[in-house]
Amino acid sequence: MSSTSLAAVVLAAGKGTRMMSPLAKVLHSACGRPLATYPVRAALLAAASPVAVVVGHQADAVEKALRAELPGQPLQFALQAEQLGTAHAVLSAKSVLAAAGFASSGRVLILYGDVPLVRVETLRRLADAQAAAGTPLAFLTMRPPAPRGYGRILRDAAGNPIRIVEEKDASEAERAVGECNAGIYVCDAAFLWEALAATRPQNAQREFYLTDLVAVAAALAKGLAASPPVALEAPFDEVAGVNDRAELAACAAELRRRKLLALMRAGVTVLDPERTWIDDSVAVEPEAVLYPGCALHGKTRIGAGAEVGHGAVLIDSTIDAGARILAYSHLDQAEVGPRCQVGPFARFRPGAVLREEARVGNFVELKKTVLGKGSKANHLSYLGDSTIGAGVNVGAGTITCNYDGEKKYPTIIEDGAFIGSDTQLVAPVTVGKGAYVGTGTTVREDVPGGALAVSAGKQRNILGWVDKRKKRNG
Repeated sequence: MSSTSLAAVVLAAGKGTRMMSPLAKVLHSACGRPLATYPVRAALLAAASPVAVVVGHQADAVEKALRAELPGQPLQFALQAEQLGTAHAVLSAKSVLAAAGFASSGRVLILYGDVPLVRVETLRRLADAQAAAGTPLAFLTMRPPAPRGYGRILRDAAGNPIRIVEEKDASEAERAVGECNAGIYVCDAAFLWEALAATRPQNAQREFYLTDLVAVAAALAKGLAASPPVALEAPFDEVAGVNDRAELAACAAELRRRKLLALMRAGVTVLDPERTWIDDSVAVEPEAVLYPGCALHGKTRIGAGAEVGHGAVLIDSTIDAGARILAYSHLDQAEVGPRCQVGPFARFRPGAVLREEARVGNFVELKKTVLGKGSKANHLSYLGDSTIGAGVNVGAGTITCNYDGEKKYPTIIEDGAFIGSDTQLVAPVTVGKGAYVGTGTTVREDVPGGALAVSAGKQRNILGWVDKRKKRNG
């Protein structure tokens, strides 16, 4: 194995008590993904292989979530059954990394599962600095606006880092230091395991601190056995961890900002980025337009030139090129074909599919329904468990009566049929090709192709009825 080969350890074993939640902190969602996804993905993109995730609280759930988010990636999982500090957590991954060849050679990147904003470029810069300096250890520092709670970086007269002191162990003078530990390291593997084996819980918390690595590396340099450790400063907003829900919301907002910025630079029009919600997993092609207040979630895909209107909500849905989703429509697991139009105020439940140039208007609901090419359902209708052909017109107030209290049944409307307003189609039923259904009809039997179906009786006008009613009521 090359001495420049890189593995990673991501620490994700803690509960995160300040989240005030039974859910492990690293499983809380930020921009549509579990929090731990982001640092793990960053390590992978920085060419770390394998990436060993140290799990503890809700270990099985954390592993399941990360494998689902990052399928096919070189992930390994190590259990820290008892939380005895950060050094102990990294040691929990030793056997996993040793099996991958990182026992006495190669390098190990160490970071936390609650730093979703860390950039791949920053991790690469740290790894490059460690290699260029020929030091056993390089790490990131930061300057928070309020350093309370963070470990402080202590340096010698030459400016080399010599120790990290945790705030609870720091003197008053040491607490005045503004440069703080970001908790992200790159180490030579042989140095890492030897140094961790020598750590002792000689601190206020009685825990095994990972920060002791700096003092060990500095001691080696003092004895001329190695080059001094290297400390690189990174922006606080990038490397600060998430500790509570307020910080989670702030990180999610920054992730959205980055996502939208990348889309705009790739040719997507976002009319108001501050009022556009988008998950990290969403894909949007160039020339699409996103209006203020829209929300795109999950595996949603927006095609070239498509528009998503004000307040529209899309979940795991596909919108093909040139389609328009008008204001305040709600689509969940739906497929909208090229040049279709939906809404405003339409609702698509799972299984709704619109073929090319179909149109669905205001207050129309679809569920498990295919609407064929060029077909229209423009007003106030419910279409469920239906297959509707091409060129069909569905009048206002039409409903498919697909549920009898025990089972769901299908409705089939073939090409070119015309369904009059206020029609009830009692499934299972088929309306044949080119057939007409008169206004106000309840269709209980199949309608042959080319036929007209009506069920209302002949209209009767009772003359003088209104005056007679007035006299009767005094």
